[in-house]
Amino acid sequence: MIKKILLFIFLITGAAISQPYPDQFYTYENDKLIQQLESLNGIEISEDGKQIFLSENIDNGFATFKPDSSEYPFNRGLPSWNGHAPNDKSSFRVMMRFNNSGWSPWLTVGYWKENIWTSYGSTSYSGGKIDYDYVVLNSFFTKWQFKVEMKKMSINEPSPTLHKLSFFVSDQRTTENINITSLVNDNPPQIFIDTKHYYQYGIDPGIGGDICSPTSVSMVLKSYNIDVDPLKFAQDNYDPYWGIFGMWPRVVQNAAEYNLSGAVTRYRCWSEAYDVLANGGRVVMSVGLPLYSGHLMMLAGFDESGNPLVHDPAKTNGYGYKFNKKSLSESWFNKGGIAYTFFLEDSASIVSVDNSELIQLSDNYNLSVYPNPFNPQTNIAFETKVRNQTEIIVYDLIGREVEKIFKDIIEPGSYIFNWNASNLPSGMYLIRVISGNYNNTI
Repeated sequence: MIKKILLFIFLITGAAISQPYPDQFYTYENDKLIQQLESLNGIEISEDGKQIFLSENIDNGFATFKPDSSEYPFNRGLPSWNGHAPNDKSSFRVMMRFNNSGWSPWLTVGYWKENIWTSYGSTSYSGGKIDYDYVVLNSFFTKWQFKVEMKKMSINEPSPTLHKLSFFVSDQRTTENINITSLVNDNPPQIFIDTKHYYQYGIDPGIGGDICSPTSVSMVLKSYNIDVDPLKFAQDNYDPYWGIFGMWPRVVQNAAEYNLSGAVTRYRCWSEAYDVLANGGRVVMSVGLPLYSGHLMMLAGFDESGNPLVHDPAKTNGYGYKFNKKSLSESWFNKGGIAYTFFLEDSASIVSVDNSELIQLSDNYNLSVYPNPFNPQTNIAFETKVRNQTEIIVYDLIGREVEKIFKDIIEPGSYIFNWNASNLPSGMYLIRVISGNYNNTI
């Protein structure tokens, strides 16, 4: 399997900015999903080793995955998944349990596409609950486990498949400690994602007030030039068990049927969202007060001053709409910065950037990464005209340190550092270079 990895480059000064209660994102996709399997009952692994499905002449089965644990404790979690259900007689559902001095019962966190089970399953216990689509725990945990059940109404029906599970965990105190002033002063570079604007009330007046979530994702699909009927997409997103159109993991799964790789995630600043847009991704924001009591809209980009622009399905003039930045920051980040994050499945977050020559960061610094993307090694070329204490560190996209490549005094000159990422999953990573008192981001 060819594995490509993309690096972003940051040059900053001083200690790395970090959350006091870090967010953590865990995703199991394709071969990593298979490696995470603990046991199979009536389930098989596809020949390409990237997905699971029901065995032949079997109408139900389940796959249990190995328990996983986080470095930092959490009390909130956002599960999501990507798979395929060929028709309304073939479905899968996702269950989770949590360990804190003992395992909880299995809790149902969602299903796709139809609920063909006689019982939905438990959604709560003494230690917490699944609040529709959101894991809310009464204390702090570090350990969880997934189980996926698959079912067909008859053995002659085609099987559902699953190729990705995701779990974004966080500490509620991170949301409670959001600094709105710093968010208003976070001004990413200009960027704009074009799409066809859909007005949710014009799609179907009968359900228009309830379909901001699927309508926003329909705009995401159109931004990738993917044909979609926004009414059908909204209807498919309806969850008859809960009686709503806005289940977060369900709309992410719905988009997976259109060849998008998605997850329910969080953002803690505008620049994080910009990085995704700049590298081919899309972001749909879940916002609240003061702008709406509860709403979703597509992040369109940023203007020349760093003000966010949105495609708002609730407004007839919602294409590229600019809210007051403070109000929009409060509406999104005070609600936890929850969002759907999408990339095209074929690209799966692998995006090329031109770093064939050294990037001049200032009169004293140059930096490049080549090749980029790479598999599995790359070179980090750093040139300085001044003597400084220097660190070169690799992080993942949620700010976890992956590897410290270098930490020492650097004399004026040119340096090449080789980084081997053969033990890491494919995806996007950040290079952070801290040198002296220079501060710049590219």
